[in-house]
Amino acid sequence: MDERSFDAGSLTRAAADTFTVRRVFGEPYERDGRVMVPVARVTGMTGSGAGRGDGDVGRADGDGRPEAAGRTARQGAHGTGDGGGGGFAARVRPLGVYELGDDGARWHPAVDVNRAIPGGQIAVTVVASVWALAWAVRRR
Repeated sequence: MDERSFDAGSLTRAAADTFTVRRVFGEPYERDGRVMVPVARVTGMTGSGAGRGDGDVGRADGDGRPEAAGRTARQGAHGTGDGGGGGFAARVRPLGVYELGDDGARWHPAVDVNRAIPGGQIAVTVVASVWALAWAVRRR
């Protein structure tokens, strides 16, 4: 018989390997005599669960309807079971890079175009709406 059991500890160890400072501060590299250290924001979540059960397993007799009173309504066997599972997710967003040189450290932020474009669209919409409202009020 193949014995399997869910090991929540292995899931926790895998998540811990993912959510480390090595994910936040990348491997430094040299460029034009300066050391560059990439920086990211790491967010994550994990969850797991397990269960075990004992009980009678069976089916209704004949055509699926329970038998009349006084007769056995179910046939089956006693069974046991256990199971479990889990998972984790991580999201990594680049924030920028530290530039280390003889004159000190400088921060260079990363530009997230996926956030900048919708932000610009919202700003244009607000300005256009205010302008249209002012124009309509002025025409009255």
